[in-house]
Amino acid sequence: MLATQATKGAQTAQRLRSLALLGAFLIAPLLFLGGPGYSSGPLFKSAWNLGHIGLFALATLGIQPWRWLQGWRLWLIPSGILLIIGVGIEVIQSGLDRQEDWHDVVRNLMGLWLVLAWFPQARRTRQIKLATLATALLVALEILSTAVVAYRQFEVHRQLPRLYDFNHDNPGLYWGGRVSTEPAPNSGLRITLGTEKYSGATLNNLPNNWRGYKTLVIGLENPDNTPLAMTLRIHDVAHEDNNAYSDRFNKRLQLAAGHNSFTIPLETIRQAPENRNMDMSLIRRLGLFATQLPYPRSVILTDLRLQ
Repeated sequence: MLATQATKGAQTAQRLRSLALLGAFLIAPLLFLGGPGYSSGPLFKSAWNLGHIGLFALATLGIQPWRWLQGWRLWLIPSGILLIIGVGIEVIQSGLDRQEDWHDVVRNLMGLWLVLAWFPQARRTRQIKLATLATALLVALEILSTAVVAYRQFEVHRQLPRLYDFNHDNPGLYWGGRVSTEPAPNSGLRITLGTEKYSGATLNNLPNNWRGYKTLVIGLENPDNTPLAMTLRIHDVAHEDNNAYSDRFNKRLQLAAGHNSFTIPLETIRQAPENRNMDMSLIRRLGLFATQLPYPRSVILTDLRLQ
């Protein structure tokens, strides 16, 4: 009877090991194929990154390094091997025109450590409690980071009709370019313009469903006495497949000294692409930029909303 139970237990353990190896084998190609792209939102990118932990946890369950190693060798040797593998993966990804992320190397190690710290068979080895607690903390911080991004995205989409909340003290989470909350938070967003061919800022993280609204309102403060010409650029997700100038909305904005307000019909934006209509439920980016300025300038964005 006991022998039969032991045999069944061994068979069950072998099946679980085989399933873990199969799962890791099926997931591994996603390191190089698919995944977040330029058009992907922050939440998808953050959630996808957690897959590194899951992949290498499955690989560890399948390989079971504790069958050969004990004590600190169980931690140090697999960690060293995985570190080399992780660096190699990021180098290969950069060669495939994918965005390398060296934080992924740490996430890979987290998957290994998570199993070594908590899987019952691995815990039979002599492990320091601090390593177990540190692993749990690292994984918890990764999950918490994704939860924070999820909440931030919920807030972004709930803020309509505002496209940007000027109460944010870290505009870099939403904008690309040289932006700051100077002169003071809540009073506007300062955009610094340089002398390069194109300089400005792009709102990369914004509510994407503009359906049900009629106009876009933009308020810009020109602190100089000299007029300033800027360009407003808006495009949807589909545009990022080709990035053609004629496939997006572009409008020249002439800024006089002081406060300037612009009201743009959303129907004009929808009809802007040359051979199609813009998808107003999947707006991806909004940019404000100047072209080849003779000297550095700045503007203050004071209003950005739909009506």
